[in-house]
Amino acid sequence: MNSNDSNQAKPATDKVQGEGDYEAARRYDKDVEAFAKSGKVDEAARDAAPKSAAEAEALKKAEEEGKSHAKR
Repeated sequence: MNSNDSNQAKPATDKVQGEGDYEAARRYDKDVEAFAKSGKVDEAARDAAPKSAAEAEALKKAEEEGKSHAKR
């Protein structure tokens, strides 16, 4: 490649990936805002609620386990 080739297309090296994927973050933010405005939040919360006491207990135990690994 010589100095005259500077007009050739270069691979996109400025696009951050992983946790810093800006395009994915913008899509996520847009989708979250659209969902919040959709009026379906309460319905989704009801659908996500535990269906039985056993399921509620399992969720509580999992939450406690997760919290036990958190830095304080």
